[in-house]
Amino acid sequence: GAIYLGLMTGGTMGSAATWVTVILFSEVTRRAMKTMSKGNLIVLLHAAGVMMAGSALIPGGPFGGLVYRAFLVTSDAARDMGMRDYFPTWWCPKPDSPAITERMLYHKDWLVPALILAFVSIIGLVNKYTLGYFFFRLCSDVEQLPFPLAPISAQGALALADSTKKSDELEAEEQEVDEEGNRVISKWRIFSLGSAIGIAFGLIQVGVPAITGLFLDKPVFLIPQPYLDTTTVTEVLLPATPTGMVIDPGIILLGMVLPFWAVVGSFSAIVTTLILNPILHFSEVLVQWQPGMNTVNTSFVNSIDFWMSFGFGTSAAIAVISIFSTLRDVFRRSREARRQANAATANATAVPATAEDSRQTAVGSLWKTPDIGRGDYPMVFAIIGYLVAAAAMVALCNYLVPGILGFLIIFTCIYNPFISYINARLLGLTGQAVDIPFVREGTYILSGYNKLDIWLAPIPIANYGGMAQSFRVNELTGVRFSSLMKADLVALPVLYILSFVFWSFIWKSNAVPSDIFPAAQLNWELSAKSTTLLYSATFHPEAEAAGMVGAAEAASRFADTEFAKAL
Repeated sequence: GAIYLGLMTGGTMGSAATWVTVILFSEVTRRAMKTMSKGNLIVLLHAAGVMMAGSALIPGGPFGGLVYRAFLVTSDAARDMGMRDYFPTWWCPKPDSPAITERMLYHKDWLVPALILAFVSIIGLVNKYTLGYFFFRLCSDVEQLPFPLAPISAQGALALADSTKKSDELEAEEQEVDEEGNRVISKWRIFSLGSAIGIAFGLIQVGVPAITGLFLDKPVFLIPQPYLDTTTVTEVLLPATPTGMVIDPGIILLGMVLPFWAVVGSFSAIVTTLILNPILHFSEVLVQWQPGMNTVNTSFVNSIDFWMSFGFGTSAAIAVISIFSTLRDVFRRSREARRQANAATANATAVPATAEDSRQTAVGSLWKTPDIGRGDYPMVFAIIGYLVAAAAMVALCNYLVPGILGFLIIFTCIYNPFISYINARLLGLTGQAVDIPFVREGTYILSGYNKLDIWLAPIPIANYGGMAQSFRVNELTGVRFSSLMKADLVALPVLYILSFVFWSFIWKSNAVPSDIFPAAQLNWELSAKSTTLLYSATFHPEAEAAGMVGAAEAASRFADTEFAKAL
């Protein structure tokens, strides 16, 4: 379902999948005369989240990414950039391979890309329970940082336990009234109403095209997918401005719950674009746009002419502002914490030990394994596990892309732990996170490497600071870490198996993208153009096989690339 929804409409199942999972399992347990505990529910939701891995662009798990690779290497964008024959076979089979021409995921040419994909997933899982756990213990247990957003996330997860209430409890809830005397409406009634609306709309949006596509050459779309393209209609009044309309009641309902200023910000951005693009066109900034271009082509050429470089500058400015404001909050909270500690010391009196004092005694040491029912494990296991995983990733990437061993060691041993600790500490103090923009892109460009391989290899640049907050959320929900680990160990193989089965069937049945999948047809084309433009920054097919050049020559070659011209 998620695959078809993403390919046809560009949407994702998201939280709907977790709700469906909760409902199915709660009904099964209810008929077994049992009820799901909150711990069972949290573990189930965690496993459902793993199973729904993917995005709107490439839904349905990891093998969707392999299908996208097959499209990318045969796309017009790759051909126009001269890249078509330069993609390494460890990333994707050759364009003329039967694995691509006959659309077969079970072909032997996919074995190495699939194994690398699975290996990277396993390493990511190991890093989550090693480096992420290390910073959780350091920031939450030892430094006693509050993690202000963790209780909110924990309450949101526990609130889903209402879905396992029995019918008599729901009837009692219907009789409740609020402080103003209004009857409380059951969440189940609202959920059922939303489900009915979604089913009715889905039959028109997805059902009709799916059924008509069985016996017609092209499916019939009663609602344009993924949006109604009006760029060619409005180009007289709004030249060089992509316009369109998404017909989806879900967006209207979402607007009812979004914060007011979030809606105002989105509306302001749209209005600014409608005003600024025609001005930039008449000022000869957006020079590549031509009348008759659709939304995808208009967005792409505008990105090359102006918006990509504008986005880089904006991202850098936001990063600087975020870092400054976050550091200011850190210093402010640190001063407040020291003042409170000094006041507590000055006014210290003999008081009985509390439960919190006992907990702090149990978890206060980083190297002592706490025994408080969380499922903790020795810290030395976490450190050794991360070092082994990092060494494995460095060895793999150095084999795939020779000559960048120094960069790999810096990323795994210095940058990743540094940025992860900074973010773990910031999340613990303020609930905010920061990131250094364009680290990956800048490193690749400055490395002097002149092939596509460096963009395609699983270079270990990652930020695991958010895992510290995830562990804190799980602690507040009362779920053992070992239970979540077991859920991951079960869900990940199942995800790969089901992703392979469903994507093999869908891709073999119909080309992806195609007229049957209009969202993929538009979004994948735009993504391919943007991706190949970025890859062109280091793509020099005339370079020697060694793959590395001097700094001056690398700078000269970069200046001649399409990516540099766009900047």
